Amino acid sequence: MLLILADWLSQYYSAFSVFNYLTLRAILGVLTALSLSLFFGPWMIRKLVSAQIGQAVRDDGPQSHLSKNGTPTMGGALIISAITISTLLWGDLSNRYVWVALAVTLMFGAVGWVDDYRKVVEKNSRGLPAKWKYFWQSVAGLGAAVFLFQSAPTAAETSLILPFLKDFSWEMGIFFVVLTYFVIVGTSNAVNLTDGLDGLAILPTVMVASALGVFAYASGNIEFSAYLKIPYIIGSGELLVFCATIAGAGLGFLWFNTYPAQVFMGDVGALALGAALGVVAVIVRQEVVLFIMGGVFVMETVSVILQVASFKLTGRRIFRMAPIHHHFELKGWPEPRVIVRFWIITVVLVLIGLATLKLR
Repeated sequence: MLLILADWLSQYYSAFSVFNYLTLRAILGVLTALSLSLFFGPWMIRKLVSAQIGQAVRDDGPQSHLSKNGTPTMGGALIISAITISTLLWGDLSNRYVWVALAVTLMFGAVGWVDDYRKVVEKNSRGLPAKWKYFWQSVAGLGAAVFLFQSAPTAAETSLILPFLKDFSWEMGIFFVVLTYFVIVGTSNAVNLTDGLDGLAILPTVMVASALGVFAYASGNIEFSAYLKIPYIIGSGELLVFCATIAGAGLGFLWFNTYPAQVFMGDVGALALGAALGVVAVIVRQEVVLFIMGGVFVMETVSVILQVASFKLTGRRIFRMAPIHHHFELKGWPEPRVIVRFWIITVVLVLIGLATLKLR
């Protein structure tokens, strides 16, 4: 929005042309989203407390969590709002990728909002029934996948590439839709499963989004993409601004979500942020790198799958409790120790993901 205004003003004052620089708008996006989160965070927490929108803690989980009962939740609405406003302000609104990323984020956020609302406002412990939750997630995920497939101007935008292999490229055809669906929906639910401790999910999300912003910038630059041997995706560089707003909004939310949390993001935030990471990774053709950088999300998801499968097949549990962060808590790790160690793991995995830019 402001880019349009700056373009018009640059006809009269050349200094406004500086806003055409993608990196500047990304920095402004970070600062805007961060400022919005920090400024409106206290107000949002007061509103949630006055409306008695508090988290209901499971009594079969770690006993240390019982003190969190009633902590305001659905704070993810603040993150989504900050991302949307900042992206609309600093992003190029003529870029289709910006609109796809925003649409996916908002649609998955809407699914999470309904689930949270039913749980904490209507006091329905089931929330949104699983079949309907996955149905609407599938509608949003498939809608984005089909749109990206049909609107792709080049084969590079629907080809599978693998890190460490510079000459590997498989044009997937219709399988692109299938892969995109699983990446978006899978990442959305993986982040949601990880969001069980104070700040555990939000900082890895910030780190992964920041790294994906680097990939988006490189993929959208014809010289950088050629040098780094990654697909050149016309217009994908604009997703740097979107990723920057995720980082800014996430850091602002972490100010209130860090241990001991004043507010939780809820499904409205976790489902939206996971889907946002997934759709960006698909657009810049880095699904495998997302799998690496989001290793904590993958680990949490796999722990749940293994736990359920083991119990159904053998009647025994592999972990003391799933997702795996609860397993470490029940082994005696203090919550902050679990959180910080998972953050450290994410730092290492993100660096490995970024290293794939050169190790091809």
